Amino acid sequence: MAMKVTCLQENLARGLALVGRAVATRSTLPQTTHVLIRTDQGRLRLSGTNLETAITAWIGAQVEEEGAITVPARLLTEFVNTLPPERLDLSLGPKGKQLHLICGRYEATIAGGDPADFPPIPQVEEAASVRVDPQALRTAIAQVEFAAAADDTRPVLTGIHTLVEGDAITLAAADGFRLAVHHLPMDEEVGEKVEVVVPARAMRELYRLLADEEEPVLMMVNQARSQVLFRMRSVELVAQLIQGTFPNYSQLIPQDYKTRAVVNLKEFLQETRRAAIFARDGSNIVRLVIEAGEGGAVGKLVVTARAEELGEHRGELDALVEGEGARIAFNAKYLQDVLQVIDTAEVALETTSPTSPGVFRPVGRANYVHVVMPMFVQW
Repeated sequence: MAMKVTCLQENLARGLALVGRAVATRSTLPQTTHVLIRTDQGRLRLSGTNLETAITAWIGAQVEEEGAITVPARLLTEFVNTLPPERLDLSLGPKGKQLHLICGRYEATIAGGDPADFPPIPQVEEAASVRVDPQALRTAIAQVEFAAAADDTRPVLTGIHTLVEGDAITLAAADGFRLAVHHLPMDEEVGEKVEVVVPARAMRELYRLLADEEEPVLMMVNQARSQVLFRMRSVELVAQLIQGTFPNYSQLIPQDYKTRAVVNLKEFLQETRRAAIFARDGSNIVRLVIEAGEGGAVGKLVVTARAEELGEHRGELDALVEGEGARIAFNAKYLQDVLQVIDTAEVALETTSPTSPGVFRPVGRANYVHVVMPMFVQW
């Protein structure tokens, strides 16, 4: 395998940045800290994997001789990033275990490994597939991924429940304290229902990869329901799916409420951030009091937080209140997390009692709902 390839420094740097996200940082398997470089039908194909997620990127190149090698990802990426934006020549050393790079007056030789030792990138064939608008999918991921569990005590909760049925995809994440559900309509109906749990980590990588995509993304799930593939214009991501039964979350969403307050989203987020400064030293609790207006007047939402012996904060927001007054307290972080991802001008908070879950909905859009368990406090 001789490999002689010419490409542009900025293209190689971009490709390495894309696949580098999937490369293992520390591993008992040294090959997973490498990136696989292979010629592929007149282009250069780069692959990185940590055995859970694999990312492959293709970049434009002039291929004189076909070939492949694996090299330490970090070393190669850092070196390429320091080079000037010029033509870059890549070739293999005489024994095939070294990658030789020449860019203008700079050159380097990097010891590499045998491509045969690189972990195989799963092929997702013969699969159920759908096409999704990339920016709509990006919004959906942003609105649910943060609600997935961070620890592995219940592995299935570290994933995002992905349901493809009819003409919509529904993404849901829950960590036992909160639940986020986003309903994403598609242009086409799917033949068969697909229900899988995709690791939240993989979804976060996908979110980054989708940033500049304009063409629909192809999502495929293999027959065994063990892997999912997302194919974009010049990048692919394959992730191992999480096995297990995701909780039946629809029964966790309250169907009715006693109080509904509609407030300006920006003001509510700003006020929550202020309160969080005080809540930080007081069990992270932010208290919300909803007061209905007299005789049809505008009501208010009072936001308070206090830290023992340090001080307290109180802020008021105008609110359109439906139903009776109410009181509920939330973890300041959970409150900020949901308010940061809602993208409408106003948000509605629905409550039934101080001990029942609070429900957040973007006003004017029915495709997102977020449920947060309250904190139990002395009023």
